[in-house]
Amino acid sequence: MARIVQKFGGTSVGDVERIKNVARRVKSEIDLGNQVAVVVSAMSGETNRLVGYTGEMGALVDAREYDVVVSSGEQVTSGLLALALQDLGIPARSWMGWQIPIHTDGIHGKARIAEIGTDALSERLNGGEVVVVPGFQGVGPDNRITTLGRGGSDTSAVALAAALKADRCDIYTDVDGVYTCDPRIVTKAKKLDKITYEEMLEMASLGAKVLQTRSVEMGMKHGVRLQVRSSFSEDEGTLVVDEDEIVEKELVSGIAYSKDEAKITLVSVADRPGVAAHIFGPLAEASVNVDMIVQNISEEGRTDVTFTVPNGDLSRAVEVLEKSTEVNYKQLISDPDVVKVSVVGVGMRSHAGVAQNMFQTLADKGINIQVISTSEIKVSVLIAEEYFELALRALHTAYGLDAEEV
Repeated sequence: MARIVQKFGGTSVGDVERIKNVARRVKSEIDLGNQVAVVVSAMSGETNRLVGYTGEMGALVDAREYDVVVSSGEQVTSGLLALALQDLGIPARSWMGWQIPIHTDGIHGKARIAEIGTDALSERLNGGEVVVVPGFQGVGPDNRITTLGRGGSDTSAVALAAALKADRCDIYTDVDGVYTCDPRIVTKAKKLDKITYEEMLEMASLGAKVLQTRSVEMGMKHGVRLQVRSSFSEDEGTLVVDEDEIVEKELVSGIAYSKDEAKITLVSVADRPGVAAHIFGPLAEASVNVDMIVQNISEEGRTDVTFTVPNGDLSRAVEVLEKSTEVNYKQLISDPDVVKVSVVGVGMRSHAGVAQNMFQTLADKGINIQVISTSEIKVSVLIAEEYFELALRALHTAYGLDAEEV
């Protein structure tokens, strides 16, 4: 007997028929003799609808009441799934975050899980009952409902799996696993059987939408084996595991991209100590996250500084820099039409030439690299948006990731 946590996203529970389909998926795991805890999201689009309602109440919304409203979507789906399971003859009961309890800090709207009580849930699981838990919610120190922020249901599922010492946490979504690249763009992309936590974390942070970064971080920290599967297919998914579980590591496991990028260049900045702090300090105070940074000498005593920010923060970043009196520059150039493309793979740790292959492949296609950044298992470049699909396909082929022709 294994103990499994299953998590179903918004598209998986999008209507009553889909919830009934989820119940059948849960039953198939029960029929194998396993204990099952289920974490559910709100129906697709429901959270946005609820957030919209709170916005109509006024400009200044009480965060505690905001959490009461937006957490109700998951409460509905958890109750409906429990009913669907009961209709199939399976003992099931829904549990709200405060009933378990899932203790969080008191930061409403983006709370972090502190501790999960498991005694009652374990007793029910051992008795053959399915426990259905709404994702995205917990209870704060003041005994008020809290929510975990966008993607919080994935985090809820992994945290619950860790607390229950589950054998596996299955994340059901509308894709059937993790691919070497976005299959909508690279038709030769192939599904991975396994991927390491580190690779998944890099790919998630670089734009892959399969899993949220917080859930991958938690899985890695607590050693929870994750599996990404489709709610609409019986095919095996992709396991996210410790590096030790992958015997033969690929040099590159995937190509990721992020279109949520904008580039800022400060031309001819005074080259003296403290300049970087004067540039990036005010941006940090304005909650603008800076990613890739490159600096090069432009003329004697002057330097050009180029960096990227999220596209949605571009105008705010420009405003902050234009108002700054600490930074002296000749020109500020902004460009929202850029994309970050990255190659990811734990095999890079022990092999040279990965970056050179990337640079040469892009050069052969006439694609100019604007910024470069690296980590132990990734190389990222910034390129013009008009070339990103060509870049993805060329790199996918260059690293031998293309699926074999059937």
